[in-house]
Amino acid sequence: MSTTERPRILVVGGGYVGLYAAKRIMKKMRYGEATVTVVDPRSYMTYQPFLPEVAAGSISPRHVVVPLRRVLPKAEVLTGRVTTIDQDRKVAVVTPLVGEAYELPFDYLVIALGAVSRTFPIPGLAEQGIGMKGVEEGIGLRNHVLEQLDKAESTTDEDVRRKALTFVFVGGGFAGAETIGEVEDMARDAAKYYSTIKREDMRFILVDAADKILPEVGPKLGTWGKEHLESRGIEIYLNTSMDSCVDGHVVLKNGLEVDSNTIVWTAGVKPNPALARFGLPLGPRGHVDAEPTLQVKGTDYIWTAGDNAQVPDMASRRAGVENAWCPPNAQHALRQAKVLGDNVISGMRGFPQTEYSHSNKGAVAGLGVHKGVAMIVMGKMKIKLKGRLAWYMHRGYHGMAMPTWNRKIRVFADWTLGMFLKREVVSLGALETPREEFYEAAKPAPAPAAAAAPAEKAKAS
Repeated sequence: MSTTERPRILVVGGGYVGLYAAKRIMKKMRYGEATVTVVDPRSYMTYQPFLPEVAAGSISPRHVVVPLRRVLPKAEVLTGRVTTIDQDRKVAVVTPLVGEAYELPFDYLVIALGAVSRTFPIPGLAEQGIGMKGVEEGIGLRNHVLEQLDKAESTTDEDVRRKALTFVFVGGGFAGAETIGEVEDMARDAAKYYSTIKREDMRFILVDAADKILPEVGPKLGTWGKEHLESRGIEIYLNTSMDSCVDGHVVLKNGLEVDSNTIVWTAGVKPNPALARFGLPLGPRGHVDAEPTLQVKGTDYIWTAGDNAQVPDMASRRAGVENAWCPPNAQHALRQAKVLGDNVISGMRGFPQTEYSHSNKGAVAGLGVHKGVAMIVMGKMKIKLKGRLAWYMHRGYHGMAMPTWNRKIRVFADWTLGMFLKREVVSLGALETPREEFYEAAKPAPAPAAAAAPAEKAKAS
């Protein structure tokens, strides 16, 4: 970390908003006008809409992450966490990955911590659940599912086999529906290479407490998505929830009980709990309370946006919808980050702030290869698509929204190769414990019983 006499713009979080805001600020500011510092526990940003395709093996995991230092070469990128913020002194406490925590002064502050999985105190969930918020979880889920097929193929115990081939997904929003659609697609392909496993031997279950899935695309497309998944043999239980999953024994509110080694939790998100330690005004659900200008309420030097912010939806409010707030999606995050970056520069130079306003352009979702739903908003007209065409819209939109041309090209290259080559169905489960085999080879061997006997005799004498 360098020391500087220039004003410091501290960006807390290197996700979608943090990356794009920092990039915008550095593009707009004059040479030497300020120092931009980005702090995040990871040195890369993850494009989360592609995690279901990572779990299905359609995209290489490295291609959905963007290295912060590569994209922000003129910024300070610190790998660590901001644990506290002293607004009176304008100082943040940074805890690095190693070493002692230290204070970092700032003049302007951007809060972009994003969200974490929203969980409930369900017995067994912490021990058994698999989330879908990071690329590590996407890789882990893919390896885990393929490993279950390996287990089922190699055992003669019917209970063990049944538990390995039962997959439970909790949450029917974009993340849940897309993930179960992609993973079921992958498992169906993988079963062709196992002599004793057919798709009919597997059981996929989707659970949601609401009365519909995919609410983001509207009721008609949501109903079609539900019927499509059910036509592929996926069981969907609405208006129900999971009571417990201790040791993989899943108990649902509707009375259904199953044993499963795979419990994927995608039941929504909540703002990063670290926000509670920053002394910022928070909304009823823990979001940072923001003005339409993306400034934190009551401040003129702190901005926020994205999943951790409660931002008024000015486009909807002008259309007569009271108390409308921007939903937590990539569509808003990208556009908010640009307005935020411009407003930081304006605030630094003493110019007026610009309000954020954006009309919803629709939503797209992929449910496996050549399967999807899409709702495109063009003025007052809504175009609803399903099947292969919607899947093309899904890939086209998110492919172009992927940050940097480097990553765009790599993702499209993965998709192009996937048109001609079959996807890999190999599990690399040892990635989670890469040193285990070396440890077993390197640890001291126990002394043979014959060699130990003389030593015991000597002690006795």
